[in-house]
Amino acid sequence: MPHTREDPERLVSAARAEDENSFELKLRPRRLAEFIGQERIKDQLAIALEATRARGEALDHVLLSGPPGLGKTTLASILANELEVPFQQTSGPALQIQGDLTAILTNLRERQVLFLDEIHRLQPVLMEKLYTALEDYKLDIVIGQGPAARTHVMELKPFTFVAATTRPGLLSSPLRSRFGILLRLDFYSDDDLRFIVSRSAEVLGIEIDQDGAAEIAMRSRGTPRIANRLLRRVRDYAQVRGPGRIDRDTASQALAMLEVDAHGFDELDRRLLLAIIEKYQGGPVGLGTLAATLAEEEDALEEVCEPFLIQIGFLDRTPRGRMATRLAYEHFGIPMPGKQGGLW
Repeated sequence: MPHTREDPERLVSAARAEDENSFELKLRPRRLAEFIGQERIKDQLAIALEATRARGEALDHVLLSGPPGLGKTTLASILANELEVPFQQTSGPALQIQGDLTAILTNLRERQVLFLDEIHRLQPVLMEKLYTALEDYKLDIVIGQGPAARTHVMELKPFTFVAATTRPGLLSSPLRSRFGILLRLDFYSDDDLRFIVSRSAEVLGIEIDQDGAAEIAMRSRGTPRIANRLLRRVRDYAQVRGPGRIDRDTASQALAMLEVDAHGFDELDRRLLLAIIEKYQGGPVGLGTLAATLAEEEDALEEVCEPFLIQIGFLDRTPRGRMATRLAYEHFGIPMPGKQGGLW
């Protein structure tokens, strides 16, 4: 067999992804009391967990929604830890045929937590399969084909289904109704993120002061995953070009090099806003047009960029399309056009 050489870039990319994942696992809290922020959600889950433990039953099915990086996967694993039951994780795109879903559901143990990420990307036929599984703990299986086909009902052990989505509007009403606990995660405050950065630095053995942690938190787009990623990059900068510890000056210099500004905007955020302002006179402009202009996927703009820009008031999403707000014009120092015919 001829010897094939591995692509160096692919190996580096895979190693970097593995390194990022190992860091994420190390930084994730294991108990609800360790989870920072999202107080409303924590209160609701604490009550549900205590009642469930007292009854000795499986926890109601949970739907977690919100932008990426806010802790949906972490909360799912925490539920399993708090209930002291097995935890299994998969995702919507990973389940391609009915046999995949059937194999997972029929092998679940009593009260086990099954976590399905990106449930909005699950195929419609598989979503329908979940209806009876979630409501009655039964699974309809079709055996055979054509006129000889027959339906067999399999009994499932009571389990807890935890699903996560960034786009809850894509779920059907029958599926949403099967969840007993529906929770939406919000962006984090700067204070919560500063606490998360300080905790992560302690876990990773990074020396950082409060001002340095606050600077990273302020530029993290309200998202813990981004805060932890920026912390690691600032640590590298402090180690190579700084004093070895992270203070406000070091953090500012590192983040400036990474082109992350005071609002946490990266290159794609700036390109998005400038395209609306400069190419489309502030909008409105459709998502498909923006995606084509920026050579980006629509999902990336809608799920990653837009929620934060809308939250902080730089972008409006209207029935006619996306519009840049006055804050966006002021941020780039561009004069805002006057109103003409009721529009900008």
